[in-house]
Amino acid sequence: MDRRSPGHFVQQHWPDRLWVVRHGESAGNVARDAAHAAGLARIDIEQRDVDVPLSPLGERQSDALGRWFASLPAEERPDVVMTSPYLRARHTAERIHAACGLHVHPKDFVVDERLREKEFGVLDRLTRKGIEQDFPDQAAFRRLLGKFYHRPPGGESWCDVILRLRSALDTVSLHHGGRRVLIVGHQVVVLCLRYLIENMTEAEILAIDAEAEVANCSVTEYRFEPGAGHDGGLVLHRYNFVAPLEEAGAPVTAEPDGPVGAR
Repeated sequence: MDRRSPGHFVQQHWPDRLWVVRHGESAGNVARDAAHAAGLARIDIEQRDVDVPLSPLGERQSDALGRWFASLPAEERPDVVMTSPYLRARHTAERIHAACGLHVHPKDFVVDERLREKEFGVLDRLTRKGIEQDFPDQAAFRRLLGKFYHRPPGGESWCDVILRLRSALDTVSLHHGGRRVLIVGHQVVVLCLRYLIENMTEAEILAIDAEAEVANCSVTEYRFEPGAGHDGGLVLHRYNFVAPLEEAGAPVTAEPDGPVGAR
């Protein structure tokens, strides 16, 4: 409860802090880079997208981020953890915990399917070359509509991801007001959460996307400020923060958002 003016009280619905982290580099990231380098149409990886693990480098990145969280005072570390059900996101959160960066035990993580990777449908595991070869009509539609609105058959647009994330944020505000919440997800999840929390337009979020890729294990952090809006709100403190990786000597990686599932 926060008193803003005589006779006016505000119930804080938002967390005190919210960290949004992209998972560490995955085996899918590595396979995707290899396919592009070889000029292949398809990415060579066997697992379902949900089962793609971290790469060895992704494990190092996750450990480095965990040590950074562990360096914070105990009363400033996350006390709620929400994660995508995808293996690479869950393992990132688990390795952050193993490095003593979290009070929350993995059995108490909130695994939320609304935080999952964007679904690519028929374009899954295809490189840009593969899409042009196998689905030239979809390549043309994407150029026409843009990534925000283009929905491949069986897949999702950014708008579809935003729709489910609106619901996830409602859950955060309903159950975790005043807490310190860590969300571990995917590149598109990070960007779409920024779009929602900061009340952006399509042009604004796509401009941010065009400036730089969201790095693996980068930190986007919000802090609650009572003076932000009528009832207080979340204010961006830092975005795409990779200093924990650089300080630990873990290489920074950031693959672009593309229509392939193994990312």
